[in-house]
Amino acid sequence: MCGRYALAVTPEDLEQEFSLIRIEWFPPRYNIAPTQPIHVVRAEKGARMLGLVRWGLVPSWAKNPADLPLFFNARSETAPDKPAFRGPFRHRRCLIPATGFYEWKREGGRKQPFLVRSPERRIFAFAGLWDEYADANGNLLDSATILTTAANEDLAPIHDRMPVVIEPADYDRWLGLVPAGKEELVSTLVPARQGFFETVAVDTRVNSARDDDAGLQAPLAERPMADPPKRLPPQGDKGSIAPADDDDRQMKLL
Repeated sequence: MCGRYALAVTPEDLEQEFSLIRIEWFPPRYNIAPTQPIHVVRAEKGARMLGLVRWGLVPSWAKNPADLPLFFNARSETAPDKPAFRGPFRHRRCLIPATGFYEWKREGGRKQPFLVRSPERRIFAFAGLWDEYADANGNLLDSATILTTAANEDLAPIHDRMPVVIEPADYDRWLGLVPAGKEELVSTLVPARQGFFETVAVDTRVNSARDDDAGLQAPLAERPMADPPKRLPPQGDKGSIAPADDDDRQMKLL
């Protein structure tokens, strides 16, 4: 699954990677969480365009979005045929730019977060689907989900799923700017090749979506030593919530 990710670049970086023009300024983001606005690249009027949508797809046919799971991930193996995703898979595919994502590994009674990044490419693109929902008052909401697949050998020790990465040579095909049939599109939804990603253990501070700074990506081994903390009675941190283990068990809409 992919329940948190980062896009720590400048607008100029995205312009160069995706051949875009007229991008408005945005800040680097190190801890993007579901329900937050995210940047997507999609096809508009025969060209690549950058858009801002909500992370967590709301199907266009939804009567009451609050009754549906928060579809921040969708399994690539079943998405082409699932009611919530088959329409977007046919007509509303997108690229979701990223510079890394986070995954959690259970170690004993705790979960250790890992930053997953590429030593080969600073920016890469997740395979995404988007849709447009209109409420009873005619208000429009664009939203998107990230497609996942089985983890490759690099990530399997941490989690059994990973986001699908679209290669630059397939950008226009995935966006629909180059004609492609269903089977050809499905053939691109495979795990990233071995070595494309590396994993780095990071601080559990990333568990809280309220924290969003470059320090979240510092490897644990590089953190400065600090005095041992004073012993306190165990207390739950209501603001620190790591994503669920199974991307079929999605979070509910607020």
